[in-house]
Amino acid sequence: MDQLSFYSAEARRADVADLAGMLCGPGQAVGFGRGTAARLSVVVDAEWRARCLLAACSERGVQAELGRSDEGRPLVRTAFRSDLTGLAAHWLRGAVKSVPPGFVPDGWALRIWALAAGSADHNGYRLGLDPHAPDTHEPLAEALRGCGLLTKAVGVRAGGPALRVSGRKRLARLAELVGPLPDGAIEGMIPLVS
Repeated sequence: MDQLSFYSAEARRADVADLAGMLCGPGQAVGFGRGTAARLSVVVDAEWRARCLLAACSERGVQAELGRSDEGRPLVRTAFRSDLTGLAAHWLRGAVKSVPPGFVPDGWALRIWALAAGSADHNGYRLGLDPHAPDTHEPLAEALRGCGLLTKAVGVRAGGPALRVSGRKRLARLAELVGPLPDGAIEGMIPLVS
């Protein structure tokens, strides 16, 4: 297994494929015009998350806007774009969100997942999952195993659905992959080595 971190060895350039991190969590992809364009969107629980995700989209040359969900929560939504069609096609089976076969998140995707739906708790670090796509939960746990992160499923009663990373070595690995706290993020919401 490659042990390079997100921030080592002149990491590759930011790419729209990194936005898969939004889809690992509660994000959604929608295709349009017989596969000629797609849009990503994600409802988050805090303004700082929305601002960080808008910055992540901008770093990838993807225009996104901040709106409100029907419940009044922050909503980050990209424009319909042709360069998002491949990402959407990989994550959709018909209209249903599905983890692509062989998907293993790199540091970029993990960072965006943490920005969209990550948080520390007394037992470790939780990466939030999509409550409307339960068939993605186990494949995402498998994907995290592929990058050296064993997780435990967290149910709704314990603040999930989420995958919890625990143990000093695993948390250090996650922090290494995700990188430093971005501007505007709240401490404890991005895994940091203690």
